[in-house]
Amino acid sequence: MQINEHRQRYLNSGEDQDLPIIDAHLHFWDPQSNYHPWLCDEPMIPFRYGDYSSIRIPFFPQDYQQQCGHHNVLGCVYMEAEWQHGDALKEARWVHALNGRTCWPNAMIAQAWLDADNIDAQLEKLSAWPLVRGVRHKPTTMPRDKYKANHSMPGSLKCPRFQRGYALLAQYKFIFELQVPWWHLNELVYLLERYPDVPVVINHAGVPNDRTHETLAGWKEALEQVAAYPHVMLKLSGIGLKDQPWRLKDNTWLIHTALETFGAERCMFASNFPVDGLVTDLEALWGHFKQLSSKLTRSEKLSVFCDNALRSYLLAPPAQEPLGHNSTRAIKPLIN
Repeated sequence: MQINEHRQRYLNSGEDQDLPIIDAHLHFWDPQSNYHPWLCDEPMIPFRYGDYSSIRIPFFPQDYQQQCGHHNVLGCVYMEAEWQHGDALKEARWVHALNGRTCWPNAMIAQAWLDADNIDAQLEKLSAWPLVRGVRHKPTTMPRDKYKANHSMPGSLKCPRFQRGYALLAQYKFIFELQVPWWHLNELVYLLERYPDVPVVINHAGVPNDRTHETLAGWKEALEQVAAYPHVMLKLSGIGLKDQPWRLKDNTWLIHTALETFGAERCMFASNFPVDGLVTDLEALWGHFKQLSSKLTRSEKLSVFCDNALRSYLLAPPAQEPLGHNSTRAIKPLIN
């Protein structure tokens, strides 16, 4: 069955079991064969979910597919998984080989260091890989209690070198994937206004790290500020809490507020697996997302689970052969 047949079947039935899903943010990795400092080195780094020792093992498409249960996940977008600095092309090669063997992932966001002297060459080389749709460089940030609006930290959104690299993304029609805590989102406005041709996808709903009234009020205000720019999308992912299981009561207001702020046409549900496996299981997570979107219309629900990812990431059909650096294979959209 083709993607449009899945879409039409859901629009006809409205049944959650028929809802096609494109997971807009996940990771695959094999730390036994590839070097991810945070997964391989000791001691482990401080992590927002606490102890992450249980995910320092290989995670492949077959593991995901076994864990997602009855949900109709048809494709996915791979997010760079913090390989060693400078290994972005090795990561792209590994991901394309994985696609050749398993037909997953269908697109990838690569690692790039926007403040590097050679960012021009980095982007040019990455653009030769057919599955690459954009890049992520986590900007330098500071703790909320030490945040100063007039900072000029190297590697931050306010860093001139970072901004130079960001400006180059338009040349390659690359998406910029942004992961910062919500109190840094205001720094994005300058870039949104100056470079409107660079699409931005905010990761993990702007990272609301707790559920205090002060945090939720500040987070909502920050989202409203960046939502005013139509070339910004929001991923509803990675919203678990440290040392706590993923619970509807913690996330209902948050998800509803995000959907109201950005609209169903600019939000994408995503699993952030295997990382969010620290706080939930995959089958339950997609069930929670479906429950939290139950008041949306069928077309709105289709948008946040499937169509927005298809459109944003120009998803290609699964490759039937390994794709390499010099591949010239034409890419057809996954959705016709």
